[in-house]
Amino acid sequence: MKRGKKYIEAAKLIEKGSLYEKEEAIALVKKTAAAKFDETIEVHIRTGCDGRHADQQVRGAVVLPHGTGKKVRILVFAKDAKAEEAQAAGADYVGGEELIPKIQNEGWFDFDVVVATPDMMGVVGRLGRVLGPKGLMPNPKAGTVTMDVTKAINDIKAGKIEYRLDKTNIIHVPVGKASFTEEQLADNFQTLIDAIIKAKPAAVKGQYLRTVTLTSTMGPGVKLNPLKLA
Repeated sequence: MKRGKKYIEAAKLIEKGSLYEKEEAIALVKKTAAAKFDETIEVHIRTGCDGRHADQQVRGAVVLPHGTGKKVRILVFAKDAKAEEAQAAGADYVGGEELIPKIQNEGWFDFDVVVATPDMMGVVGRLGRVLGPKGLMPNPKAGTVTMDVTKAINDIKAGKIEYRLDKTNIIHVPVGKASFTEEQLADNFQTLIDAIIKAKPAAVKGQYLRTVTLTSTMGPGVKLNPLKLA
């Protein structure tokens, strides 16, 4: 893969094979985020889980103290009083059955998070094939299947993010923007790591956090020492 000049220059600041302390890694990631836009800072965690086993799944949600720096568009599946409540709470889109063809046939995806009341899951279930692969399917563990739509919307707008294993047992999560202060990024990062450590499945043996890498959208990865995070 051909890398640009900025990436190559940024990569020179990172010592190959080094494992950094949290504060040092955050400072480096901010320094190497040299794009013209406000880059997202992400964490990639390779775990010792085997996601093929149900008892080794890691999935949950956590509210980052300083948010993600991104405006999140929320779609709520609800009806009657709950639909009105969702609108009052500031949901971007609210609907039911009528949204199925729009999403399924027209490929409408102008939303980042989907919340649903339990009684609407029969309707939402029909979208499983399109929402599932995009990680948009509402889930009780993530607090996105709930009767308390106001709380769900407020939490998401306050910086609630979902974490889950992908097919290769890695968790990819945004923890802020390059414009955040080092303290804000450190707070968000620590809140996320604490939640993931707490969510460790009992069935996982050996090292749980194998590698932890911080990176900006366009910048090189900075590896942290996972043993110092647990």
